[in-house]
Amino acid sequence: MSDYGGQSMVAPLRRVLVRRPDEAFGGADPEVWHYTSRPDLAAARQEHEALTGLLTAAGAEVVEHPEPQPERADAIFVFDPALITDQGAVLLRMGKALRRGEEEAMGSRFVELGIPILGVLHGEATAEGGDLFWLDRQTLAAGHGFRTNAEGLRQLWEILDPLGVEVLPVELPYFGGPEACLHLLSLISLVDDDLAVVYPRLLAVPFWRLLRDRGIRLVEVPDEEFATQGPNVLALAPRKALMLEGNPITRRRLEEAGCEVTTYRGREISLKAEGGPTCLTQPLWRASRPPALV
Repeated sequence: MSDYGGQSMVAPLRRVLVRRPDEAFGGADPEVWHYTSRPDLAAARQEHEALTGLLTAAGAEVVEHPEPQPERADAIFVFDPALITDQGAVLLRMGKALRRGEEEAMGSRFVELGIPILGVLHGEATAEGGDLFWLDRQTLAAGHGFRTNAEGLRQLWEILDPLGVEVLPVELPYFGGPEACLHLLSLISLVDDDLAVVYPRLLAVPFWRLLRDRGIRLVEVPDEEFATQGPNVLALAPRKALMLEGNPITRRRLEEAGCEVTTYRGREISLKAEGGPTCLTQPLWRASRPPALV
């Protein structure tokens, strides 16, 4: 029985990789890293510890990614350097140049955990995990924008096609420009196979129509909760959602759609650094069956 995989955004989360805030994060220059202000490291560590406690309480095994990565403040956002498939991990190539090198460090951790490396992006290709999400087991939606380019999409297709996976490009808007972090997952999160939370103002019309044609109900985030990462929701299981506190309208709408919602405090680890619960976690294993007893 494997303890990695799960080509899904919503299947029960069984094992998840996290990286605790370190000195690189606490010492981040806001202008260099595009943060709103410098994080308070002690407070960030408290917030992160509380977040991992919620993951454990939800039934997930929390795995640490401790390798030192000096001067890589964004390494706390472990979702971005890799894509997990049922056959192993694809190491991506970060579109944000300051983050290059996170991929190799994560690959080494995967090898330690017994997760095979299925493929590695190279050359001019760029792709970040925040632009990638599973619409279903055989369909990977892939945002095409400043962080993920056409060559990255092509190489992903080349790696995933033998698995029977279709890579579905989704055009992203200019919005805040090349330096801002606008991933596809900044705009949409699945919370069940037929339910998504979205910020529709920035969604491409063809993609919005595709979601509707697939029968996916859309829970809309209001304008005032986009900046506080209302669309960035981590599914712990179908209709069991983890989101950043301070988004009461989105939370109420999710609950009205039948979701159980848990919130975490993320003033330091999320609001200052533009990364929500999906960014802070790398699901290693999502599965409907419970973990094997040891």
